[in-house]
Amino acid sequence: MSRSWVSPGVSYLTRSLLSVVVPAASTVIIVVRLASLKGFRVSPWLVSAVFLGAAPLGFAAYVLADGKLQQRKANRLGARLIPRVRGKWPGNLDKLVSIVLSSENKYIGQPILDEMKVLGPTFNFRFFWEDIIMTMEPQHVKTILATDFDNYVKGDKFREAVDSVLGTGVFNSDGETWKLHRTMTRPFFTHDRISHFDIFDRLAIDFQDLISRFTLDSASEFLFGHCIDSLSVGLPYPYNATESTNAVQGDNAAVAFSNAFSQAQQAINRRISIGQTWRLAEILADSTAQHMKVVDAFLDPVLKDALEKKLTTPELDRTEFLDDQTLVDHLVNLTSGEMICNYGISVGEIFFPDFKVIKDETLNILLAGRDTTASTLTSAIYLLAMHPEFLTRLREEIISKVGTTRRPTYDDIKELKYLRAVLNETLRLFPAVPFNIRESIHDTTWISPEPGKKPLFVPAGTLVSYSVFLMHRRTDLWGPDALEFDPDRWLDERMKKYLIPNPYIFLPFNAGPRICLGQQFAYNEMSFMLIRLLQSFSMITLSSESQEPAMRPPAWWAEKDGRQAFERFRPRNHLTLYAKGGMWVKMEAVDDVQS
Repeated sequence: MSRSWVSPGVSYLTRSLLSVVVPAASTVIIVVRLASLKGFRVSPWLVSAVFLGAAPLGFAAYVLADGKLQQRKANRLGARLIPRVRGKWPGNLDKLVSIVLSSENKYIGQPILDEMKVLGPTFNFRFFWEDIIMTMEPQHVKTILATDFDNYVKGDKFREAVDSVLGTGVFNSDGETWKLHRTMTRPFFTHDRISHFDIFDRLAIDFQDLISRFTLDSASEFLFGHCIDSLSVGLPYPYNATESTNAVQGDNAAVAFSNAFSQAQQAINRRISIGQTWRLAEILADSTAQHMKVVDAFLDPVLKDALEKKLTTPELDRTEFLDDQTLVDHLVNLTSGEMICNYGISVGEIFFPDFKVIKDETLNILLAGRDTTASTLTSAIYLLAMHPEFLTRLREEIISKVGTTRRPTYDDIKELKYLRAVLNETLRLFPAVPFNIRESIHDTTWISPEPGKKPLFVPAGTLVSYSVFLMHRRTDLWGPDALEFDPDRWLDERMKKYLIPNPYIFLPFNAGPRICLGQQFAYNEMSFMLIRLLQSFSMITLSSESQEPAMRPPAWWAEKDGRQAFERFRPRNHLTLYAKGGMWVKMEAVDDVQS
């Protein structure tokens, strides 16, 4: 994670001014020189006009030439340009401003959905004349993730936006470095590890805040070998309570870390949304710096302790993986400052300082193991609270297969078909990572989503964003009831009709070489959590009155189409999906019902 005393905005402006001043000055020098050779005296006003006009005229010429070049390249490939968003202001500035300003109140993804209704499932935002392609088309997502995987990378643009938070971890790397990171962590997601439930059974449960703590505590034990006990801190009180625990929470390092990490993700999500010019919004300071100081203060001592412990333990075979090793232990063993060439991967003369590699990778895996699972569990509880008939049916399956007190095993979870259907349906409507991004390397084409039309041209070096959130809700892909929560769609004829013929319409864990390594671990953790919860509680209801009024869905949502018309919370996203203002619920314990 690179940190600099110069803000991103100042650095960007400096480079931009140099790129403007040098060509402009060169133009002036050439004009003056040519005039002097011809015996003309050049007026200072003309010199000023040439200097000031060279940059905008040059940029306008570049935009025009780039458009014509793209059209020629598309024609050469027998393709057509991807439909473009047409704003009223230059560079689609009005569209960008509208998206940024409306993000607080509009339903998640609604601005994109509005454009899709006009332009189709694949279109080009082209903010500030920079191509930003958005797609919700399964064939195109399959191309990005699988069939043409090598042509789509995270890329420098994404890497620069998220480097201050995620560093060089697995989610922010490409090529041999990505392969190395993935191979280092793969042994930790074996069958024995993903079915190891001891770390889950020590924790209590409540909602978005509580589930986030549960997943943070279980992830910390999984990664570091000891639980950070964020659940031991006082819980937040509802809006309508007469007392508060906010002050206590604010002084707790684990809670402060969780909040800071979420805020840092918000910052990098804003960067990605704006595009290359995000640095202009950070003229005074790096928007992630203060949050990452809190993250570092929490994480650094844990990792330094692991490094110090290594110095006092016998040297191990680097390819050996012990059952009692944590992920940090494993990474320490692999990254000792020597050349890394384990597991048959050749990465040349690459040397990694221990601490940076371990820290970046740990933070990346913590994001995957904590935020995504907490997001899905929050959504699952919300949907079950909204649909008590499905909650009752799920509880009946759990009690009949596992009982009211026994801890579930890996084999139990495999047998709970309706539980898996509930989780899949939750991931369909509320995937933990609703939007993702890549960058194309070479000019290429995509098959047209409209039969009979030319393929779509994708230029090299273009940001390509895809949304499984919107793709999962398309009625033409999932049927007329696509916006409804119905776990039975995973058990009845709709599976054969929609998903089996077109498996790329459901991608909550990505696909292809970059498919989530922790997919099965996440299913197991979420399953375990829901089983233990429903063994103890027979009823869950939403408690909107407990939430701050400003955090509740606005009344005008009810007048709109789609799920927002009946949604009872405000789904938002940074890198992952979350409930704005929390997910406040009331739960009725089994003992209370029986008594």
